[in-house]
This record gives sequence, C-alpha cells and structure tokens, in this order.
Amino acid sequence: MIVTIDGPAGAGKSSAARQLAARLGFRFLDTGAMYRAVTWYCLDRQINLQDEPAVADAARRMHLALDADRVFVDEVEVSHAIRSAAVTHDSRFVAGNYAVRKHLVDLQRRLAAGKDVVTEGRDQGTVAFPQAECKFFLIADPTQRALRRQSDYAARGEQVALEEILAHQTSRDQRDELREYGALKPAPDAVTVDTSDHDLAGVVSRLEQIVRERMRCAGERGA
Repeated sequence: MIVTIDGPAGAGKSSAARQLAARLGFRFLDTGAMYRAVTWYCLDRQINLQDEPAVADAARRMHLALDADRVFVDEVEVSHAIRSAAVTHDSRFVAGNYAVRKHLVDLQRRLAAGKDVVTEGRDQGTVAFPQAECKFFLIADPTQRALRRQSDYAARGEQVALEEILAHQTSRDQRDELREYGALKPAPDAVTVDTSDHDLAGVVSRLEQIVRERMRCAGERGA
C-alpha cells in the first residue's frame, strides 16, 4: 500500500509521514531529502544550479541512498548538511528542473515498488503515485509554518529571522504552485488536513485512523 502526504513546506509533512510510517510498520520515503541531496551535491562541487543540463547530469551521476532518516550521497552521509539554510534556499533551482524531477520520480517509484510506503513531498499524490490507495494534503497557517521552520534551523544551530523565512516561504509557495511539472496542489482524491492548531501526535492519529480504515476496506474487498 502506498500512502502519499503532500503539502507546502512547514505544514508538517515530514514529521507526520515519519511517525505514520513507524506506527503502520511502513517504509518512510522522504522525497524532499532527495532534492536537497542533489542541491548539496551541486553546491559542494560548485556546479551552477541554473545550468539545468549540468544539474540533471549531476543528479543522474551521483549515487543517492536513503536509510530510514539517514541520507547518503556517494556513500557519504549528508543527513545534516542537506538541512542547512543555504541548501533550503537553493533547492528551488533543483525542484524546478524538469529532468531532475523526472529522474527522481523514477527513482521514487523504484524504491516504493512492491512495498508498503508512506511517501511525502509536493507531487506524490499527483505525479509520482497517482494510483496511491491513500492520499493526504497537509496545510497550515503561513506564520505557523514559518515558526516551525525557524525552530528547525535553531535546533541545528542556525539563527534565521522569521521575516526572512516568511518571505522565502511565500516566494517558494508561488513557484511551487505555478510549476509546470509537479506543481503544488492536492490530488482530486486527497484528504486535506489543516495542522495549524493540532499537535503532531493528534495529526498522526487522524491520518492513521483513515489509513487503517482504507486497509480494512481493501481487505474486505479482497476477501
């Protein structure tokens, strides 16, 4: 079974997906980390992120591996490095690269083939896994989302002004919504969940309840 969790940055996708996967005993697929890893790889090797063919070539050339919460590029762990403010800011160039997105979506499908997976991103229910049995679209108040991102940066020792995060977030949302391929939008059959006024445990419990009900119905149909 494939469960997709889409939505904008700061809506709680990654945390909810990670905990939901643990509760269900599913594999967690962090697709955002994949785009960040390509961004980190290009920055580390001084590849011009606006040179789309060069970035696409780099994405195909690098060896990317995901192991639970750990991310490896060419066997080097970059789990912490890909969460920096610099990578977050520049990942927009990679996310908007059609050839990179196609390559990573193909990789996501290979990683999920034949497995029970909770996968999160911005285009999982619409592009990567349109046939997924259960789809969610998480949203949250913009200020709440920015505060969460600020807290994430602080936990990694980076101090970033809330106004700067809000400005970048607004610009990013607009780009994501207007993107020609893999745009930020809910799938027609996605369940929208507002996480603004709910703690993580409450959100995950609601998602789990819906997934288990879908699993029960699927089991009854197959009986």
